[in-house]
Amino acid sequence: MIKMLRRARTPFLVVLMLSAFAATARPAASAETAPYEPQLLRLSELLGSIHYLRALCGAKDGSRWRDEMDALVKAEGSDEDRRRKLVERFNRGYRAFASVYRECTPSARRAVESYMAEGAELAAEISARYSR
Repeated sequence: MIKMLRRARTPFLVVLMLSAFAATARPAASAETAPYEPQLLRLSELLGSIHYLRALCGAKDGSRWRDEMDALVKAEGSDEDRRRKLVERFNRGYRAFASVYRECTPSARRAVESYMAEGAELAAEISARYSR
């Protein structure tokens, strides 16, 4: 029963994250930092971690999470410095797990679930607080 709930929750979280990306697709002026910048940077890091771990654990996502990051960069990377920061955080999340996990373990699966939930919460918060 718990496994079924977890599986059912995952697509919902993904949809929630993606809808939040679309809702916040307003580039910030390059002279100022967006008020949601810390959350956006954390979300970038989570996407990198999820991208690595899901592939490691055999998910059939392909480049889905990298593609989501590309969409986020296109929506929010209004200047080169901001784009660089977002990409650096994605890569940091990816490398953090690549340096530790060489095979899928129960803790890797738990990390994916936890990070997807955190990402969904961040995306919902950004969308609720800062979308028009």
